[in-house]
Amino acid sequence: MTNYHVFNSPNRPLYTQQMNTYVSPGVEATPDAGAAAAGRLFSLTTGNVAVASGSSLLLQVVNPAGSGRTLYFSQAIGGTTAAASLILYRGGTLTGGAGLTPINNLFGSPITSVMTAQQVTGSITGSPVSIMSIPLTSGAYQVRLPGTILVPPGQSVTFSLGTGALTGSINVSWWEF
Repeated sequence: MTNYHVFNSPNRPLYTQQMNTYVSPGVEATPDAGAAAAGRLFSLTTGNVAVASGSSLLLQVVNPAGSGRTLYFSQAIGGTTAAASLILYRGGTLTGGAGLTPINNLFGSPITSVMTAQQVTGSITGSPVSIMSIPLTSGAYQVRLPGTILVPPGQSVTFSLGTGALTGSINVSWWEF
């Protein structure tokens, strides 16, 4: 039986068995989808903001001390009209700007986010720690890190898009439990 193949056949080099068929379909979903269905996926947007030369568009999400929840970063998407850097910081201080209210992605859900958010153009101060820096060309961008960056109570995460004369946007989403 030298030509007998127990697991594989000559015309199918790797044994496979179809499990996801029309009769019994399989369902796959990201953690984001499960969090959204549970009313725990939230989003923020800066909208399209004109940024002066030498400044950056900054978006900070703060998890207040004692909140009892952890922020699980999902993604950042947006765009820029000029070459820029998207930098993700742990911590940092923003001065001025406008407060933003996180939106629950399950429309009509009574669950609200415990996170606070602030948007400003300028510079980040304090002692921020750079987690990642991504050079961008003009156009759209997307950074997906589902559940790999966690922000426990008493911590914050800051997104910076700049530096330079541009119009840009930062849209972030996260789930919290």
